[in-house]
Amino acid sequence: MNRKLYLVLSLSCFLIAGLTYGTGRRQADEALALRLAPSILRFHILANSNSKEDQELKLEVRSYLLHLIQQDFPSPSGKAELCAYLTERKDFLESQAETFMQEKGYGYTAQLDIVSDYFPQKAYGDMVFPCGTYDAVRVTIGNGKGHNWWCVLYPSLCFVDPVSAVVPDSSKEQLESALEHEDYLRLQKPEHKLRPKGRFKLAELFQ
Repeated sequence: MNRKLYLVLSLSCFLIAGLTYGTGRRQADEALALRLAPSILRFHILANSNSKEDQELKLEVRSYLLHLIQQDFPSPSGKAELCAYLTERKDFLESQAETFMQEKGYGYTAQLDIVSDYFPQKAYGDMVFPCGTYDAVRVTIGNGKGHNWWCVLYPSLCFVDPVSAVVPDSSKEQLESALEHEDYLRLQKPEHKLRPKGRFKLAELFQ
């Protein structure tokens, strides 16, 4: 066989194999996300624009609203209860965010909605959530044309620095109780995989 043709065929096979693997992996991730979604509520905030000032304001509003929600409703018993609270307090939370921004010299509006949206894969501390469609609390600042920021609001996995943060044991326990055990294991980074269920207490495994 002509060497050039052999190289072309080899490269083609390699590319096809890579695409097949990538497609299969994405489908597996989205299938896992579909099973996770009923127990997960994301938090998604969009800045007015990509200007330095608007991006900094986005992070300040994020921290303010997360603190307000966690202070006003610290221990939701489930996703549905938290969604009901957010729906009931929608006008209040929007007003508080707008007042917060006005005090900093910005006249932007804040709109809070509970939506269903597609999210890419994201790591939170020692856990990785797959790409897929999840319910989310979306906060839109002004025109909402800037880069966004997101986390998991329920169970509580919202961190300012999600890569180095440690997921609280209480959040892990909520997740583990809501999910099939094998799906829960799939959320762990490889170096944090749990041993078979029942061998150790959860708190002992993450000391």
